[in-house]
Amino acid sequence: MGRGFVYLVGAGPGDPGLLTLRARDVLARAEVVIHDNLVHPRVLDWAPDGAERIRMGKIGHLHGTPQAEINEALLSHARDGRVVVRLKGGDPAVFGRLGEEAGALAAAGVPFEIVPGVTAASGAAAYAGIPLTHRDHAPSVTLVTGHRRTDGGGGPDLDWEALARASGTLVVYMGIRHLAEVAERLVAAGRPGHTPVAVVRRATWPDQQVVTGTLAGIADRVHRAGLRAPAVVVVGAVVGLRSALAWFEQKPLLGRRVLVTRAAHQAEELCDLLRLRWADPVVLPVIALQPCGHASAVDAALRRLFAYDWVVFSSVNAVRFAFERLDGLGLDARTFGAARVCAVGPKTARALEARGIRPDVVPDRYVAESLVAALSSAAELRGASVLIPRARDAREVVPAELERRGARVEVLPIYENVKPATYPEEGLAALQAGDLDLVVLASGSAARNYADLCTAHGVDPARVPCAVIGPATRKAAEARGLPVAVMPDTYTLEAVVDAAEAYFRGRGRTPENG
Repeated sequence: MGRGFVYLVGAGPGDPGLLTLRARDVLARAEVVIHDNLVHPRVLDWAPDGAERIRMGKIGHLHGTPQAEINEALLSHARDGRVVVRLKGGDPAVFGRLGEEAGALAAAGVPFEIVPGVTAASGAAAYAGIPLTHRDHAPSVTLVTGHRRTDGGGGPDLDWEALARASGTLVVYMGIRHLAEVAERLVAAGRPGHTPVAVVRRATWPDQQVVTGTLAGIADRVHRAGLRAPAVVVVGAVVGLRSALAWFEQKPLLGRRVLVTRAAHQAEELCDLLRLRWADPVVLPVIALQPCGHASAVDAALRRLFAYDWVVFSSVNAVRFAFERLDGLGLDARTFGAARVCAVGPKTARALEARGIRPDVVPDRYVAESLVAALSSAAELRGASVLIPRARDAREVVPAELERRGARVEVLPIYENVKPATYPEEGLAALQAGDLDLVVLASGSAARNYADLCTAHGVDPARVPCAVIGPATRKAAEARGLPVAVMPDTYTLEAVVDAAEAYFRGRGRTPENG
């Protein structure tokens, strides 16, 4: 049995993007991940699939796993020779019981490493638009905990008079349960009742909430707003700068729940684009892709790619299924020979380039009509042989127009869109609850299948606006009664997200309650 090792890792306050590179590196080596409740699920995804994931922790004052049990779990797995990552919200050295856990490991002779993280004070203040220090307002920062231990252990009491006298910013962790008492003690000790205060709940998450006020009235404001743990309290003149520096709430897609209906293997690309704009994507694939066509006919056409004048790929999926079949035949890019290649859109072009094919033609606009025009400009089509590997139910515009211009066209259906056999529970629950702000539809088949899914589950499809990738998808969506609110001028996923952002920017937001 090899010698185990424990990494004590800070996962940051919530936003997975704040995880350090070192933390992600050690997570990739984990055999066991022992994590707090507040660690974002996407952070856990960076551990290997086979790593054991164990939840051990608590939220604020709520009951959770006793510290002694956590210590024993760390020791037990390490003694079994495993690589253990103890993943803690924020920074393990700031109210994260690092001393107790590292102390237990050191006493037992178990090797360990400490990987710091972005602490809650730093994350909450930054995402609320509050500088913790400022040359004109706050020359220092004091971090304290508002939660006192209940296990009978000792520990120094807070010096409220010293805290009240401090000229800088005061940040109270785990103080929301005793917020009224904290405010009263500070005022009684000499801090003015008009001192600005901000309470930041779920800092750096898409549903972050901020309530501002003064020491004299903050407890009532927080109570009326219904804020609860986890939250940090920021006290000091720097809170007054928030009105000018707040940036997080200005994001039009912040916290918007967006239904992603793309096929499962394609959904993550759109999810990443949405997360970059602080939206909350919910995955519910309404289509699945699978090979189609008679195997011998597909194989025969692909073996003769060199015999065509043009091979036209209108989607990344067409590239994927064509090359998967070529791989199965033991063939590669050399099979194209002197055939010229057309790709509709930059992503299709990049997919071909990754396979060793540099397209000869990439239309400026990513629609069928532009493809025909681009091909006509590049070469004489009369008498040219053209192969189009594509989806079974693709539009006939391209083949018909090419034939009208004298080309000899062979359509090769190599994949088809079908309805998935099962659907993710989270996505279905969001659909049924109506807990959505937007639905993204990237194809006509997605629009039709989404409408059918709504009908099957008794959901009115008209209650959630839709974003579509182009005119053909819009036509299919509107034919099924779907309300199309967003369609970009450029038919790409990036443009769809840009257009969605513009749509929600126009709608505005509810003013902050602070």
